Amino acid sequence: MAIYRETKMSLQEIKSTLAKLLATEDLIVEHKQVETASFNVETRVLTLPLWEKATNSVYDMLVGHEVSHALFTPNFDWSIDNPLPHGVVNVVEDARVEKLMKRKYLGIAKTFFNGYSELHSQDFFSVNDLDIDEMNLADRINLFFKIGRFVDISFTEEETKIRDLVDAAETFDDTLHAAKVLNDYCEEEMDRKGEDAKPDDDEELVELEMQSGNGKGNGDGEGEGQGKGKGKSDEDGEEDPVEETPDQLVIDPNQPWDQGSTQVGGLKGATGSVDKEVEVRTAEKLEENIRELINTGGRDHVYVGIPQVSLDTIIADNQEVHDYIDESFAADEKKYNDEVLGKTVTRYNNRTREFEDIELKGLFEEADDDFYAFKNSAKKEVSYLVKEFECKKSADAYSRSSTARTGVLDTAKLHTYKFNEDLFKKVTIVPDGKNHGLVFILDWSGSMNYIMQDTLRQLYNLIWFCRKVQIPFEVYAFTNEWNESRDMSWNAEEQRYVSKYSPLKEHCERVEHELYVDSRFALLNILTSKTNAKTLEKQMINIWRLGCKFNNNSYAFYNIPRRLSLSGTPLNEAIVALHQIIPQFQKDNKVQKVQCVILTDGEAGSIPYNNTVERRWEDEPYMGTRSPDYGNVFLRDRKLGKTYLFKYGYHHFTNSLLENLKDRFPSVNLVGIRLVPSRDGMHFARMYVEPESKEMHKIQNDWKKSKSFTIKTSGYDAYFGLSSNTLSGDDEFTVKEDATKADIKRAFAKSLKVKKLNKRVLSEFIELVA
Repeated sequence: MAIYRETKMSLQEIKSTLAKLLATEDLIVEHKQVETASFNVETRVLTLPLWEKATNSVYDMLVGHEVSHALFTPNFDWSIDNPLPHGVVNVVEDARVEKLMKRKYLGIAKTFFNGYSELHSQDFFSVNDLDIDEMNLADRINLFFKIGRFVDISFTEEETKIRDLVDAAETFDDTLHAAKVLNDYCEEEMDRKGEDAKPDDDEELVELEMQSGNGKGNGDGEGEGQGKGKGKSDEDGEEDPVEETPDQLVIDPNQPWDQGSTQVGGLKGATGSVDKEVEVRTAEKLEENIRELINTGGRDHVYVGIPQVSLDTIIADNQEVHDYIDESFAADEKKYNDEVLGKTVTRYNNRTREFEDIELKGLFEEADDDFYAFKNSAKKEVSYLVKEFECKKSADAYSRSSTARTGVLDTAKLHTYKFNEDLFKKVTIVPDGKNHGLVFILDWSGSMNYIMQDTLRQLYNLIWFCRKVQIPFEVYAFTNEWNESRDMSWNAEEQRYVSKYSPLKEHCERVEHELYVDSRFALLNILTSKTNAKTLEKQMINIWRLGCKFNNNSYAFYNIPRRLSLSGTPLNEAIVALHQIIPQFQKDNKVQKVQCVILTDGEAGSIPYNNTVERRWEDEPYMGTRSPDYGNVFLRDRKLGKTYLFKYGYHHFTNSLLENLKDRFPSVNLVGIRLVPSRDGMHFARMYVEPESKEMHKIQNDWKKSKSFTIKTSGYDAYFGLSSNTLSGDDEFTVKEDATKADIKRAFAKSLKVKKLNKRVLSEFIELVA
């Protein structure tokens, strides 16, 4: 079933692209469960029915016809000053816009020919059992311009002039003029045929009345009804004349269509009409039969948009976050120093896998020692990054450099004037490089518990690199806890957190069919280049302490501040917020090129969209939310005029958001860094890469050799898969004093493996950044 849905969606995407190419603009094309196609010339939205039963030729013809209206039909209400039947105007306008479409795209004439040929062969105009020459002129002209090559249609000399007038229409004013002439002729034709069909005496009128079912007579002329005008005789034996009201008129089913027995805008009968209007039956039958091609079953397509969120409510200020951490840590440290410092405890060491008796030192001493040890070991990787970055920048600048003549003679070349024409000095022009900036998005979800510290190692390497080359950066951690626990505070007397509930602020105005961003969602600005070096290091230590606590619960004497607890995975909400963060970051730091790096351990669930529902117990509609059904919900970007299908699989939801973000900001590189256990590496890769493809074979080989690979077929420009098991290894070459040769060999190989993995990933990262 999933494969069928994918194929169907691909066909509709192809037809959407066809419509955009024909219209020569990024139209917004929607495929919905509607009966007829329509085009909104103001919003530039082309709505197409789900013609799933149509052949490819018919589908292309229908798309071409609708685009022709989008291109050539003006946007105004012509009916105000021109009280003409819509059917007649549509006959002339269809002929005009299709003619202009064929003139614009010579090859599309074959598409219209094939499409109408198929429709005629299946009798979509319902003319096989009828005499076409007996139809009114509007019907015959409609058939002439659509299937005139497949049927014989005769015209009188006067009718030929009107047909040629329709064919000559170039502007919409010409359409209205030709429609007026055509409508007048058809009305005259209806009047003539109406006179010919008028009954000769009152008996026929009474009989007509009785056939219509409105009379009350019993067959002998005596009716049961009272009052006059019903064919009932007066006492003197004279019959009242029958009133010609709409209720008395009848349409003879055996009568041809063009006999005046049509019914649009008012009832019309054989003896005349109360509200006479020309009807084009062939157009109605075509529209009716085309509806049979539409799939009216199943779910309708839904188009959702990206909301404009408020960064003021989403982003937690850098200083606010660290003031909160400092306050929590200070309370823990005071309690620890008073009650625990200097005591001896037995604790399990994750590295040696043994229990040890240790004397407790400062509360954060062990975590801080780990930080400084890592910082010293990372200097080589950072220096390598800086060197690679400068080399790439220089190479790029050299490739863009140009040599120009100065117009000044080079005296050192004058002696070569006999065989050298180029005697002028030259100058090499090297264009300025682009300013760079980095935005980091860190996963602060519960599943990051055991790999948070390894993820921070990758993040810190990149931050120190940014400091070295003076690249501005911002680091945001996405969470659902910061806002939800904002009123929680530690109550020393009760020894628990207490809260005073207050409603959360919405991040944006709620609009129908826009994605809903939960008010609990927040981005913690945990690190920023705006601080000085001393403050930055202090803040990095704060975050490192949290990572140590997450990774190893043996750091049991200080707590995770409640609002910094790990939460769900609002990754998709963070991507929505990037639509405002990226341009704001570019403006604040005056950078041209932004790299956005997302560090995570997995995908996130989809975001619901706003959906208004009627609830019987409420007078006003209720704005609720609805989870998107994969396979029939599209992300629509009105600014770009593009749509993105949310395909089956929750990871495709994130992919669609990333693809839209890349299209919105083409100069931004989106880099994903995903840490996975060694056993799950291939499972992760198969989410984005075909199992038997060449790319998958390469990924498998890379994973075996280096426990890392790069995916280029996801929503990211590059999605790095790294083994969390390998990264958790120590890259320092350390062994015990009594180590054997085998122990030394294993320790050396392990340190090399970690260094090799770091260097390979960082090298590929620099390729993208430089």
